[in-house]
Amino acid sequence: MHTFLEETLEHLISKHGTVSSLTLVCPSKRAGSYLKHSLRSLVKKTDFSPEIISIEELIEEISGLQIIDNSELLFKGYEAYIQSSRKDEKDSFDVFSTWATTLLNDINEIDRYLIPPKQFFNYLSSIQDLNHWYLKDQKTPLIEQYLKFWNGLYDFYSTLKESLLKSSLGYQGLVYRKAAEDIEHYIAANPEIYHVFIGFNALNLSEQTIIQELLETGNTEVYWDIDNYFFNDESHSASYFIRKYCSEWNYYTSYEPESVKHYFSHEKQFRFIESQKDIGQVKYIGEALSKLSNAELDQTVIVLGDEQLLIPLLHSIPKNVKEVNVTMGVNLKAFPMVLFFESLLLLHRKDSESYYYKDILALMHHPVASILLKDVGVITSRINTENLSYISLDKLLMISDQEDSIRIELLFESWKNDSRMAVQYCLKLIDILKDSLERSQLEYAVLYELFNIFHRIEELNQDYNFLKTPHEILQLFSELVSKTTLDIMGEAHRGLQIMGVLETRALDFKNVFITSVNEGILPSGKSNASFITYDLKKQFGLPLFTEKDAIYTYHFYRLLHRAKAITLLYSNVSEGLHTGEKSRFIAQLEINKLDQHDHERVLISPDIPYKDSVLKSIPKSDSVLDRIKELAAIGFSPSSLTAYMRNPVDFYYKKILGIDEYQEVEETVAANTLGTIVHDTLESFYKPLENSKLSIELLKEMKKRVPSEIKAQFEKTYKEGDYTKGKNLIVFEVAKRYILNFIAHEIRELKQGNQIEIIRIESKLKTEIQIPELDFPVYIQGKIDRLDSFNGQLRIIDYKTGSVKQGDVEIIRWEELTQDYKYHKIVQILAYALMIKNEIDFDHAFAGIISFKNLNSGFLRFGVKTTPKSKREQLIDHDVLKTYIREVKKLILEICDPDIPFIEKEIL
Repeated sequence: MHTFLEETLEHLISKHGTVSSLTLVCPSKRAGSYLKHSLRSLVKKTDFSPEIISIEELIEEISGLQIIDNSELLFKGYEAYIQSSRKDEKDSFDVFSTWATTLLNDINEIDRYLIPPKQFFNYLSSIQDLNHWYLKDQKTPLIEQYLKFWNGLYDFYSTLKESLLKSSLGYQGLVYRKAAEDIEHYIAANPEIYHVFIGFNALNLSEQTIIQELLETGNTEVYWDIDNYFFNDESHSASYFIRKYCSEWNYYTSYEPESVKHYFSHEKQFRFIESQKDIGQVKYIGEALSKLSNAELDQTVIVLGDEQLLIPLLHSIPKNVKEVNVTMGVNLKAFPMVLFFESLLLLHRKDSESYYYKDILALMHHPVASILLKDVGVITSRINTENLSYISLDKLLMISDQEDSIRIELLFESWKNDSRMAVQYCLKLIDILKDSLERSQLEYAVLYELFNIFHRIEELNQDYNFLKTPHEILQLFSELVSKTTLDIMGEAHRGLQIMGVLETRALDFKNVFITSVNEGILPSGKSNASFITYDLKKQFGLPLFTEKDAIYTYHFYRLLHRAKAITLLYSNVSEGLHTGEKSRFIAQLEINKLDQHDHERVLISPDIPYKDSVLKSIPKSDSVLDRIKELAAIGFSPSSLTAYMRNPVDFYYKKILGIDEYQEVEETVAANTLGTIVHDTLESFYKPLENSKLSIELLKEMKKRVPSEIKAQFEKTYKEGDYTKGKNLIVFEVAKRYILNFIAHEIRELKQGNQIEIIRIESKLKTEIQIPELDFPVYIQGKIDRLDSFNGQLRIIDYKTGSVKQGDVEIIRWEELTQDYKYHKIVQILAYALMIKNEIDFDHAFAGIISFKNLNSGFLRFGVKTTPKSKREQLIDHDVLKTYIREVKKLILEICDPDIPFIEKEIL
C-alpha cells in the first residue's frame, strides 16, 4: 500500500532532487515521525535530513512565544482576574476555576481566529445586557453583578495578554495571533527557507493567514490529503475546508491543488459490526486480530472513537500480537493508586476532629492501604464491632497496630485546612509507597506520575499562592490527573497501532478498525462548553458545530482512502447519554458506497444459554453429621429449628458452618438491635421481681426509671453509635414508648383486679427429647422471656417488638406445624412450654406472645382449631405437648438423617 506521506515525499524528491533543504511542516509530531520513517526507506543515497516540524513548533518559532500549559494558564488567569480594574468582590480561586476554563477556551478560540477582542467583548456584554432587559428602572444587585462580569471581560483579556507577553509566554490562541501578526517579519528574516505543509485540513484563521503569506513568497507548497471522490462532491463535508481554501485563496487562482488522488473508489472490504455492549466491540477485535499474520498486523490500526475502551482493548489483544504501540497513552485516572489519593483528599476536604466511618473504610478497603499499613483488618473489624460512626485520630491510633501509628497520623492527622500541608503529606505517603513497590511494577510508574503532579501543584502554589485549602488541591489534582496519561512504550512504526481519531492525521493503514462509530461519539455532536452564543459565533466567523462535525467527517473518511479492509463497530444499546444510534457516517456509506464494494454486516450478541433454576442440594458428610450431633448435645434452639423450616441451606451455613452475616457499622438502629434493647430493659426491671407479685406503686416507680434505663441499654447494645439525633433519636423514643406503654398496660391489668406474680425472667432452659431412632441424645434449649402467674394461671410469654396478630399463633392441622414457616412462632412458644413442663409439672398453662406493636390486643394466646371457624382451645396440656413432640421429632429426624441433603427452599 502506497501511503500519502510516501507519495508526497516521492513527488518532492522528483521535483527538488533532494529534500534536505526543505522545511516539512506536519499537523502533529506523530505525523512528522512517520514522515521521517518513510523518508528513510525512499532515499537511495546519503543525504542530510530535512527539518521536520509540527505546526505548533513553527508557530512558536514565528511568534517567539512559548505555549504555556493549561494548569499554569489557570493561575495566570486568576492573577489577571485579581489585577483587573473591576472593583467588585472577586471570586476565590476554587470558584474562579469552575468558570475560568470555559472562558479561557473561548478566548483561545477568539485569538486563533483573529477576532478583534474589544469589539467582540463589547458585543458579548451588550447581548447579556439585552437578555436581562426589563421594565423596572432598577436592576437587582445580582443582575448588576452579573452584567459587571461581562463588561469586565475585555479588561481581563488585556491584563492576561500583557502578563503573558512580558514572560514570552502565551496560550495557544495568543501564540497563533502573534505569529499571524509577525509573519511578514519572519519571511523577511528567513527568505531562504522553503516550507512544505503536508496533510492539513481544518485551519484556523491564523494558520490560513500564515500559510497564504508564505505561499505568496513562491517558496512554499501545500499538499492536501483529499480524495477526488469527496473533492468534487460539493455537498460532502469531508472536503468542506479544502474546497473552501482552494476557492478562496489567491494562490489557487493560478495553481492547481497538490495531491488530490483517486483511491477511495478502489476495491475495499467493509464490515459493519453491531454490538450490544461496548465490551463486545473489543472482544470482536481481539478475535479478528488472532487471525492476522505479523505482516498484516504491521499494517493494522485500531482507532478508538471512545478512548475509555483502551484498557478493555489491551486486555483483549490475543497472544499472536507480539508488538503493540499505543499512541494516546492510558489515562492516569484508570489506576487504583490515583483513586486512593483522590479519596484521601476527599476525606480532608473539610477540617474536622473526627471522620465519617465510610470515608475511612473507603481508604482502608483500598489495595494501597494494605501496602501502607500492617493490619488493615484489625482497624476495619474494630470500627464494625464497636459501631463507630465518627472516629477521631486518637481513636484510630488506639484501635490500630502500634507499628502503623506514624502512617495512621499521615493519613488521618488534621491538615488544618492548609493546602501546603495537604501536598506535603501526600508527597510523604508517595515516598513511603515508593520504597514498598518494585520498580518493574506498573504501579511504580503511576506513583512516579503522581509524584510529578503533586510536585507541580507545589511549584504552582509557591509561585502564585492561590491554593488555600485541601478542597482546592483536590480540584487541581483531579484536573491534572484527567489530562495526564501513562505512556505505553512500543515501536511507533512496527506492529499493531492503537490511536485516537486525531492522532491518525496524515497516516494510512491497510487494515482499519474503528470503534464506537455512534452518533454523539463519531461525530461528537454539539457541545455547550462555551459562553459564546451561536449567533455571535456566526457574526464573527468562529467555527460552528457544523464545521466541527466536518472535521470529524474528514478524519473518518480520510482513514478509508487507501485502506483495503475496514471494520466499523458500533453499539446498539441506549445507555446513559449514549443513544445506541449508529453514526451517520455508516448510513452515508450504506447509501452511497456499498453497492460498489464487498461488505458484511454482523450482529454480535452474547451466547446466553438458558438454564433452569436449580435449587442447591448439600449432602451430609461425616463431618456434617458430627456437627449435627454436637448441636443436638448442646441443644437445638427454637430459632435454629425454625431457621431449618425456613431454608435448610441457611441452617447449614449458619449452624453447621458457623458463618454469620457480615458485621458492619449500624448507622441506623436495626430492628434486631431495638428488640435486644427492649428485652434487656424489661429484664433489668423485672428480674429483681422474680417470685413476687406486681403492684401499681412498684410499676409507677418503674416508669420513672424508663428514660435512664433505655439510655443505658442503648449505650450497652448500640455501643458508640449516636442515638441523639436523626432516625436513631426516633428509634430511641420508640423504644421508650414501647416500655412505657407496656408498664401502663400492666398497671391497667392490676387496676382491673387481676393479680400478676413474676416467676421467671429471661431464664435459660434445656430439656431432652426422647428419639429412639437416634443413637445419640437430643436436647432443645432456649431462653424464655417471661413466666408468670396471672390470677393463678401459668403464662409462658415471648416478647416481640415486631407486629404479631392472633392468627399467627393459631393452628388447625398439626402435620403442617414444621412444614410451613408461617407457624414458626408456634414452634417457638410451644418449645418454651415443653421445657417449662419438664421443670414445673403443670396440668395446663397458657403460652403466647406480647407484641409491642399490637399491645392493645394484649396477651396473644396459642390456640388449636379443628376448623377455621371453630372455637379455639387455648390451654396447653399433656395432649398438646405430646402432639407437639411428635411433630418436632419429625423435623429433628429429618435434620439428622444422613440420606436427606440440605435442600434449598425458594423464599418468596
